[in-house]
Amino acid sequence: MTAPVDPNSVLMTGENSFIRLSKDGGKNQTDRISHWRVLWCPAGAGHALFVQSELTSGKVKIYGDNVGVVRWLQQTIESLLFPAFADVSIPVASAEFARAGGPPTSATETVISSHDEIVLTWHDFAEPFVLTMPPGFNNRPIGVFSTFFPARAAQVEMNGNFAGGSPWPEMRGDRQSSSACLAWSESWVKPRG
Repeated sequence: MTAPVDPNSVLMTGENSFIRLSKDGGKNQTDRISHWRVLWCPAGAGHALFVQSELTSGKVKIYGDNVGVVRWLQQTIESLLFPAFADVSIPVASAEFARAGGPPTSATETVISSHDEIVLTWHDFAEPFVLTMPPGFNNRPIGVFSTFFPARAAQVEMNGNFAGGSPWPEMRGDRQSSSACLAWSESWVKPRG
């Protein structure tokens, strides 16, 4: 009988929704956005937004409401996912975070700092699935379990300007996914001991 408890230690739990946009079906990425809602990690709870976009002239911008959580994410997870987001020399702009809506219609995350207002929107959702990537999968030392809601359409708005790219379809295992997903009920784990 399979044990009912995962054998790993919990690193964090929360959400890590993302949008990646392209103007040529994914051959060249124009925008990469990583939105975190951390319910718990060793640095506490909080939100983080990492942005590299045509709207930022390709520069990385970081927003958060708990700098400790942002830095923990950079050093622990973003360093594996997208090293450009892991640069701790980039300042963290203080921001407020809010969510509205959700599948099956549309979901919006709004991030407001003293200089920027960013609105991320996901819609036209495909069937959700649970992503299961234990430690060691894809040669990563840590693992993740998450419920993905793939969006066929998404948009990034910053200070009234819109990114021009679109998400592209991609497969995850045998499931239809996309480059823009709500990733909810997400837990990252590491081997015990």
